[in-house]
Amino acid sequence: MDSHTITITPTTNEAIIKFESNHFLVKNESYEFKNIDDAKPSPLAQQLFYLPFVKTVYITQNFIAIERYDIIEWSDVQDEVKEQVENYLNSDAPLLNIESTQKKIPVTVYAEATPNPSVMKFVANKKLVVNSTEFKSIADTADNTLARQLYNFPFVKEIYADENYVSIQKHDIASWDEVTFEIRSFIKEAIENGAEIGPSKHEAGTVKKEGENIELPKFENLDDVSKKVVEILDEYIKPAVASDGGNIVFDSYDENTKEVKVILQGACSGCPSSTMTLKSGIETMLRDMLPGKVDRVMAING
Repeated sequence: MDSHTITITPTTNEAIIKFESNHFLVKNESYEFKNIDDAKPSPLAQQLFYLPFVKTVYITQNFIAIERYDIIEWSDVQDEVKEQVENYLNSDAPLLNIESTQKKIPVTVYAEATPNPSVMKFVANKKLVVNSTEFKSIADTADNTLARQLYNFPFVKEIYADENYVSIQKHDIASWDEVTFEIRSFIKEAIENGAEIGPSKHEAGTVKKEGENIELPKFENLDDVSKKVVEILDEYIKPAVASDGGNIVFDSYDENTKEVKVILQGACSGCPSSTMTLKSGIETMLRDMLPGKVDRVMAING
């Protein structure tokens, strides 16, 4: 498995911050430890309780959350705690000394139409992926994964997964009326049996465009205008796009032409209404929020 990379994420409670991994830590369970004796099932949690400011440790999904006592501020110690958590997760030591019960977890999945008539969004009541993942063909999938299994249906063209949903784009050989129930039931059963979406075989930090892997620009390497564009997309555009089963990724900004290029993924890719959305929504917003810096937004289907 690839190494864990930890990101520090504040919460609405100033006493609690999350140390988020780029991989799942536990599936279908949550653990809360109030003291070092309580934390016997987790060697890492016990380690953390040796820090005098640790009040409570939570472990769930892809993060460890820690509540502190008021004797310190997180800004003084969070980097050291991050390093400790990251080093432990990347060692061979177990996170939990708890045997899996192998019980089936109740799962619900419902189908939701998107603005793209070729794409249906299947939403689960649990987190499915840590990072958004796109599969342009079966060649992108790994063995023994839910993504690979979905390509056994001949009408499946592309798959996009994010948070708790899977967006599936189909070929025209079938209508959604004919296959939605079958796909929904299949995904529900697969999740209940422990199947994972799985990684995409094209590298993290890239997207598929015009049949090739294209490396995305790193935020820290962008110019000031590009950083502002990314921040606006993340805060104002992505949540709305995600609700429709898609994603929008920053590609480039040309200072001379004042043109922004974005890559559309999931339900947005090839959507008949995406051009209108770009012109009436995203382009207008960027023009208003970055006056004199952006004149046009161009879309590339991922």
